Amino acid sequence: MQEMLAWLQERSQQVIAALQNPEYWWQFLVLCAAVALSALVNSRLQSVLEQNNTRSTGLRHIAVRAAQRIVWPLTALVFILIAIGILENYGLPTAILNLVSPILAALALIRLCVYILRKSFASNPIMRSSENALVLLVWSVVIMHLLGWLPGVLSLLDNMALTVGETRISVLSTVQLLFIVALAFILAVWIADLINRQVARVPGITPSMQVGVSKLSRFLLLTLAFLLALNAVGINLSSLAIFGGALGVGLGFGLQSIASNFISGFILVLDRSIKPGDIITVGTKFGWVQELNARYIVVRNREGVDTLIPNENLITSQVINWSYADPNVRVTVPVQISYDNDPEEAMALMLECAFASSRVLEDPPPTVRLTEFADSGIALEVRVWINDPNNGFTPVRSDINVAIWRAFKKANITIPYPQQDVYIKSMPDRPGTKPASDKTKASVAADIVSQTDAADPAPPTSER
Repeated sequence: MQEMLAWLQERSQQVIAALQNPEYWWQFLVLCAAVALSALVNSRLQSVLEQNNTRSTGLRHIAVRAAQRIVWPLTALVFILIAIGILENYGLPTAILNLVSPILAALALIRLCVYILRKSFASNPIMRSSENALVLLVWSVVIMHLLGWLPGVLSLLDNMALTVGETRISVLSTVQLLFIVALAFILAVWIADLINRQVARVPGITPSMQVGVSKLSRFLLLTLAFLLALNAVGINLSSLAIFGGALGVGLGFGLQSIASNFISGFILVLDRSIKPGDIITVGTKFGWVQELNARYIVVRNREGVDTLIPNENLITSQVINWSYADPNVRVTVPVQISYDNDPEEAMALMLECAFASSRVLEDPPPTVRLTEFADSGIALEVRVWINDPNNGFTPVRSDINVAIWRAFKKANITIPYPQQDVYIKSMPDRPGTKPASDKTKASVAADIVSQTDAADPAPPTSER
């Protein structure tokens, strides 16, 4: 800590001495004027570039975005170079301006390189949010190098250390480890994305195989990057045995579910039982498989709601895959008719109405079956086949039901509804009256039953 304070005090004294020197005042004034003019020009150019960006796509969009990131440091650099030429013409010192010009050039180059690096990866919110932080970090290192402060900072960070057993851990070694790990991970992710794009272009590769190659390549490359980063920093890989033992204990106690979901994800990819685009039913969840991830799959239903289902559930529970081997799916439409109607006539009309939906296949042909003599009527069922279950079943049933309704109405075929017959065996006595005798109650019940029998017979229904 004392070394850090001493270093900061020394650098602050250098800055104060520079500010007190009259030779630097003109340079600071010129520098402030160049920054103000560049800010004004930058605001105008940014508005023009933003207007062009709304109509640009592809490489042009990338070029416009890159120009927006480097327009300010480049304009400031141009004004400073002009100022350097003017001051040298009059014999005035330009030491500070000569130092600022490479800093601005480095800023423009760093912002351009970081943006191109980010665009080379798949769209990721973490990459977008960390772009400015990465630019600031790299630019700070460049500034310290140009000012000659970098060796002192590195020495100071190396002195801030502690010893654990035979291992010396310093702030510098920790920063180096993080930097190398981040760089190795970036290269691993970039290579994995490159492999995925190349595999996607190969004809005959199934979606599940693409997902399998993507997961396997990313896992292997990230593991290799981590091990190489540890070796580059000087950490003995044999010391990872302790970490492996701790990981095994963690898996035994509380991480079984995470490990099970991770391994189940690889099993689903390798056996190709579920792949993106499949239509599945898991329990009460029905929808389309959108993504296969390391821990879960994404299933989207007809309402557009995404459900995250752990991979372990797909291995240990029953899953209905509507598009596993054959895309043809049978759709049934149940209908009931009255017992007073002719079922053969109704079945012929239902067969004609089977093709009311354009999605119904001619092969296999539609069929109509009499399935049951139900309580309220005769149960019929029309069965049709479709080959696009991804478009849903309800539209097909709706079209056929509407056609059947119209055909039955035209042919005077009745679609019954549930009916109930109520028989009153006794009535409660009115308050203040003498209770009726058992003989009187029996006489009233007999009269009600005889009146019911004498009425017009109702359609055949069951008593409930």
